[in-house]
Amino acid sequence: MTKREFLDKLKKALANDLSGNVIRDNVDYYNDYITEEVRKGRKESEVIEELGDPWAIAKNIITSEEIKGNTGETYDSYEPERQRSQTYEQGYDEESGHRGVHVFGLDTWWKKLVLLLGIIGVIVLVVAVIGGIISILAPIFIPLLILCLILKLVKDSRR
Repeated sequence: MTKREFLDKLKKALANDLSGNVIRDNVDYYNDYITEEVRKGRKESEVIEELGDPWAIAKNIITSEEIKGNTGETYDSYEPERQRSQTYEQGYDEESGHRGVHVFGLDTWWKKLVLLLGIIGVIVLVVAVIGGIISILAPIFIPLLILCLILKLVKDSRR
């Protein structure tokens, strides 16, 4: 893995959980570290191998930032005006044009269809379970109900 690949993976792993400044600081730190170690005479691949998986490093950074309270997840970060002004601060990927925020909305027809089919599936499952219970209990309760009615009629006719 090259230094660029390592830093891109690290940036991508941090993008969904941290603010732009924190991401930039960490990516710059690892960029400077790798550059400095290469200047000392080490191979770039050796330094990157020693650092390990960028996703594991990102997990540690995110955990550390959560403890410090620097995840960028505040009430203000959900306000539309503030979101527009922080486009480049919160992990905007210029190449793909996507932000680092994942939201499941019902903005496309197929998502609405999946939701509708899921609801219908749950209703069908509930009806099937109730029908199954009734089919199991009906052979027992119907004769009991008939017996109770006969006993009541016999009791009423004696009076």
